[in-house]
Amino acid sequence: MYTEYIGLTSNKVRNVIERELVRRFAESIGDNHPIYTDEEIGKQSRYGTNIAPPTFPRVLRSGYIDGLKLPLKGLIHGEQIYHYERPLLVGEEVYCYSKIEDYYEKEGSTGKMGFLKMTRYGEDRDGRLIFTEESITIITETVRRSLNV
Repeated sequence: MYTEYIGLTSNKVRNVIERELVRRFAESIGDNHPIYTDEEIGKQSRYGTNIAPPTFPRVLRSGYIDGLKLPLKGLIHGEQIYHYERPLLVGEEVYCYSKIEDYYEKEGSTGKMGFLKMTRYGEDRDGRLIFTEESITIITETVRRSLNV
């Protein structure tokens, strides 16, 4: 179904780690650690500024892969793993892009399910890696049928 996309990469997209977005994100996940929101704590930290929560990259834009169309509903979030070289700093620019790593199918109790493995990358403006986010999206038989596949 999606095997022809394996290895394809999106264009890079510029994101800015905005203070207010970090504050709202931290609030929404219920993590009120002051390193995310208190400017004085951020200044006194080893980073010299506030940082974003570890799962924050989920809200960053990471471009489009030509031709890849996923349904807007009915997908299952299967797995998500973050690897960091260093934290995301409030105020910095981050360039993000995605790559399709794999697609495979398994037979389940309700029919065939597809597993789409993607990696999102975040780099600083000099192209140095900050983080990777590996995710698996599950495409159920019901969704597969709606796509006429």
